[in-house]
Amino acid sequence: MAEAYFPVAPGLGLEENFLSLDDILMSQEKLPGRAESALPRLAFALVQGAGTGDAIPEGSKLEIPLWLAKGLHDSKRRIISVELPKIYKEAWRTVFSADANVVDLHKMGPYYYGFGSQLLNFDNPENPDIAQTILQTFISRFRRIMDSSQNAYNEDTSALVARLDELERALFQAGQKGLNDFQCWEKGQASQITASSLVQNYGKRKFTDLDG
Repeated sequence: MAEAYFPVAPGLGLEENFLSLDDILMSQEKLPGRAESALPRLAFALVQGAGTGDAIPEGSKLEIPLWLAKGLHDSKRRIISVELPKIYKEAWRTVFSADANVVDLHKMGPYYYGFGSQLLNFDNPENPDIAQTILQTFISRFRRIMDSSQNAYNEDTSALVARLDELERALFQAGQKGLNDFQCWEKGQASQITASSLVQNYGKRKFTDLDG
């Protein structure tokens, strides 16, 4: 029986993958912002109880979904300005640089890496520091996540997983699945060892190049 939905991986960097459920959910995360000019007929989308024809006055403080903020953002025309969520500000960047493993990323934002990468779409002098912190945070936490996925297979890992963002949870699950598949193979429970799809695709491209 065919699966009703084949999971699609999130996009990387500045662009979302609009076929990915994770990216769709991530794009709903809200940014603090301000209307730099009047926004006609947008109040219903951003202000609770507003009518469909109501405008947002200039200077209004807003909570803007990421997808809408990207659509309204224009470096030439000052339509809106966005602020950094607190977890990406300097105070939290200092915490991450000290010890990223102590932070409950899921509580602070379930899409820390993806959402932080999307913030680089907006003109902000702190963008290089944000990008560096996101990269170093991932590097610092990756080893512990993968070690736990390989060495705590029969233990209760719910407390650890609860503190991971969605990307880290996917990595943890991939690590556990890899370990489970290997153990099944060792016990003779695996029916067949097959080449990775990445290897197969690489081989197909190589033969196509040779034919050309």
